[in-house]
Amino acid sequence: MAFFSYSRSPRHLIALATLWMVTLGNWPLWEQLARLPELANVRGVIFTLALALVIDCGIVLLLAPLAWRWTLKPALTLFLLVTAFGAYFMHSYGVVIDPSMIRNVLHTDAREVRDLLSWRMAFAVLALGVLPALAVWRAPVAWPSWPRQLLRNLTLMLLVLLLAAGAVLLAFQDFASVMRNHTALRYRINPLNSFYALAFNLWQPAQRGGGPVAPAGLDARLPALPPAAKPPLVVLVLGETGRSDHFALNGYPRPTTPRLAGLGVASLRNVWSCGTDTATSVPCMFSPLGKRDFERRESDTEGLADVLQHAGYAVLWIDNQPGGCKGVCDRVPTVRYDQLQAPGLCSQGECYDEVMLHGLEQRIGQLPPERRARGVVVFMHQMGSHGPAYYKRAPPQFKRFMPECATNALQQCSREELINAFDNTIVYTDDFLASVIDWLGQRQEHWATALSYLSDHGESLGENGIYLHGLPWRIAPDAQKHVAWITWLSPQYTFQTGIAPACLNAKQGERFTHDNYFHSTLGLLSVQTSLYQPALDIYASCRK
Repeated sequence: MAFFSYSRSPRHLIALATLWMVTLGNWPLWEQLARLPELANVRGVIFTLALALVIDCGIVLLLAPLAWRWTLKPALTLFLLVTAFGAYFMHSYGVVIDPSMIRNVLHTDAREVRDLLSWRMAFAVLALGVLPALAVWRAPVAWPSWPRQLLRNLTLMLLVLLLAAGAVLLAFQDFASVMRNHTALRYRINPLNSFYALAFNLWQPAQRGGGPVAPAGLDARLPALPPAAKPPLVVLVLGETGRSDHFALNGYPRPTTPRLAGLGVASLRNVWSCGTDTATSVPCMFSPLGKRDFERRESDTEGLADVLQHAGYAVLWIDNQPGGCKGVCDRVPTVRYDQLQAPGLCSQGECYDEVMLHGLEQRIGQLPPERRARGVVVFMHQMGSHGPAYYKRAPPQFKRFMPECATNALQQCSREELINAFDNTIVYTDDFLASVIDWLGQRQEHWATALSYLSDHGESLGENGIYLHGLPWRIAPDAQKHVAWITWLSPQYTFQTGIAPACLNAKQGERFTHDNYFHSTLGLLSVQTSLYQPALDIYASCRK
């Protein structure tokens, strides 16, 4: 890094730092380009050099307005650190950095951050970010008068714009072809991808008005219970990273769901998520709009939990997720993950999912009695199979498949160890759901009980070098979008609603999406509202 000490001009310092970011900081991008067969020729070399120049110009264009005595070095430090973190995560997990990924970063907390920390990451950030940043701070810079520096900044911006335009024109056909056929590449351009994604997330709320959430379903109501009927007690489990094809109920050859298999549940095998991350999927699946209209919405509205509360149900949200409910539970009674404590189930600020059953009877008893008389709906937001520290998600007695990957640096584990760790989380989810059903079964004397489980998204487990989730939906592999949906109905609930479990089982191969969840849940709970669309209710055709 000694060459930084020879810089005397702000432009030289920018040029050297940018060269570092474009070359080493974009190593994941250059790796991906090298794998494209259409670039394995002289034209490919020319395109790669032109792309590098465009990236260089883009970074300089952002830095030039900040080239002042008190702002240049802090700006370069920020750029170098963002580049280092971006390069590490893209190289290690095969992810890309797009608006949804940055949204997840903005909503993360200390517990999730802890799961990502490793010596490997510390070394990468030190080498790619911290050391060059220290060299920047040590480099002496000769500053001209401010009018001359302003002129130089403007000249530099104009120059890089002309250079970028020339580079694009030089290889325009390849730019158009590669960026059209390999859209993920644009999200690997480091650190411009991070700054674009951050700006998009800051701008998006302003586009949607940024005002209060609009009410929805104010006309929702419940039919009167017949004299002999029991009020519903329904648990709606929001799964985390429940990849459908790793549930034995859905044909997976390993026995990952032994308890549910004996409880007469209905499991749909062909269900697809609205997004590939929690922040995208959860608000979408709780909305009446469906994926397409939800993405085009101009303002945010209330969702499923609000509509159930408007209808008259006693609604309770229990969250074992540090990332929270992404706004869908903000207006209903909520128990946060840091309020969940039980001996033997919690350690270092994290609890196993069964903690949500601890004290549940008392929590329900604190809800308004006039609402409880109409029925109770409990949402349980799982920790589930949240990665990359899968080994933390299941207690020792549920680690059926060994050896398992016992680190968050997934690329250091063998394929077998990684699959074992993930499958153990599904084994524990199976036990948790079965325990909830047992809990509901013990309360059938006074309630008509039911359970529904639906995961927010899937997970990549190293296929094609991709780990975790969060890729843009259009380019994400099916593993990140294929989710599990499980329903259990007590005999009393079946009798009162007329929903035939055998009919649900007959639907296991039909294609459904998160678009069905809002309307199916309203149908399951007999909520009457103008928002309800029977055609999207998976239970509607199974009513006698």
